[in-house]
Order: sequence, then structure tokens, then C-alpha cells
Amino acid sequence: MEAARTGDGAAVRCGRVFVTALAAILVLGAMGCAPPRPDRPVIGAKNFTEQVVLGELLAQHIEARTGLTVDRRFYLAGSYICHQALVAGRIDGYVEYTGTALTAILKQPVDKDRERVLATVRRLYKQRYNIDVGNSLGFENTFAMIVRNDDGQRLHVATLSQAAAVAPQWKLGVGYEFEERPDGLRGLEAAYGLRFSGSPRTMDLGLLYRAIEQQQVDIIAGNSTDGPIQPLHLTVLVDDRHYFPPYDAVPLFREEAYQRWPQMRTAVAELAGKISAQEMQAMNEAVDGQHRDPAEVVHEFRAKKGL
Repeated sequence: MEAARTGDGAAVRCGRVFVTALAAILVLGAMGCAPPRPDRPVIGAKNFTEQVVLGELLAQHIEARTGLTVDRRFYLAGSYICHQALVAGRIDGYVEYTGTALTAILKQPVDKDRERVLATVRRLYKQRYNIDVGNSLGFENTFAMIVRNDDGQRLHVATLSQAAAVAPQWKLGVGYEFEERPDGLRGLEAAYGLRFSGSPRTMDLGLLYRAIEQQQVDIIAGNSTDGPIQPLHLTVLVDDRHYFPPYDAVPLFREEAYQRWPQMRTAVAELAGKISAQEMQAMNEAVDGQHRDPAEVVHEFRAKKGL
């Protein structure tokens, strides 16, 4: 019986080896049959609205400044997929956030110094991948504590330090991740001495803005470039003690692509500092809230900026 089991196990292992080998052959064959990479720049983007808007901005501006035709490969599933596509040469550039690049891609410890984070990200991308990290587009997309404009003005609260004095009056709404993660709610409360009214109301991110609009809560943990901030007349409180790490939006481009199309480097550099957090919020809201075409929204933004 034992010999029979051993023989059966060997047969199963051989079968698994065969299946694995066959799968590898099929993958290689599929790669060989894949369409050739186009002879023009390719811009990527992750799979959420802000990324699509930023990808379209890069593509439109490069086309306008260089006369090149740009391919768009948007809705890639997250930072890791975008990074792999960039390193493999399937895309030539996309917009990443410095904090994400530092920790998720480069596996470096959290650092809250904005200039040092950018310097580290720039150095390691160049050394490891020969990828150029450009200057910030002018905004960051980070965690944000958000209140109603009227409450902020009435209570003279514009920063998180100022919020500590009135926090006991406020009901807090947070997403599940922010309540649990080590750099989220508990650390924030400790850093600023925040004590809110009762236990936080935890809900899906999409419900936070409805809750603050309907005065079910008074302060929420959102993201600094969320589209509803402007139309709902909300204020992002300033993180004056820099609790949250920096998440500046920066363009990442393959040096090989810049060498192939040198005029593209100049075009991308022109976008540095051109987008404020409020302008990014407005573009996100135009796409998500007003259901407008991202290409049209970007075209209007470029015209307004003289780009």
C-alpha cells in the first residue's frame, strides 16, 4: 500500500510538472504572438478617475507640444502593474505618488520629509530601473481630515492643531482601512491630542460624504483630492504637524523613451507645479459627479492654463 501511494504521488508530481511546463509554453507562445509595441510613446494610468485624468493630461500635452501620436493604456490595476509595465517597456510613463513609490514599490521605510522622500525616490528609480522621476505636478493626494466650511469658519479651525480644542464636540466618520492601519486614526489622535465625541462611525468611503452632508458626522477622513470636497462646500484641515507622509503626484518616465523622443522630456517638465489640489478636485468631480469625458475635462483645463 505504501509503495502504491508513493507511485501515485510520483505520477501526480510528474503530471504537475507537465502541466506547469505546458502552461509556460503557452504563455511564451502568447507573448510571441502579442502585437508589436507601437512606434510611438505609450502613457499608462491606474484604474481610478484621478489617474485617468492625469494620464490623459500627459498624453494630450505631449501630443500638443511634440506632434507625436501617443497611445493610451489606462485602467491598469494598481501601482504594481503600472510599475511592471513601465520596467518592461510596455508603457513609457505614468503618474505615481511619492509615498506610494517609496513604500509600495521601493520597499523603503515611511519618511515624512517631503524633499527627502522625493530625493530618495528619484535616486532609487534611477539606480534600479533607469527611470526618471519628474518634479511634482503641484499637488498631493493624501489622507485628509475634512469638515464643513461653515463649521471651520464659525469655530476658527483651519488646521488639525486647532481642531484639538473643538474635537470633543464633533462626531467622526472614517473608512474601515483608516481606522485600522497603524498610520491612520490612532496615530493621528495621538499626534494631535484629538478626542472626538463618542466612537467613530465606520463606513464605506463612498458614504462618508453623504454622512457629513446630512450632518450625521462633523468630520471625516477622506482623501485630499476627492471630487465632492468643493461642491459640498467642505474644507480640508491642514496637517500642520505633518503626520501624514507626502504623496506628491510625480511623472515617471523611462530614460530610454526620453532618449528616443527627447522633445517629450521638455513637454513633461512643463507640467511641473501646474495642478493645485483644488483643481484636481474639480477635475475629479467633473468626471465622477458630472459624468463628463476625461479627455474633454483635460482639454478645458489645458486651455485655462495656457498649455
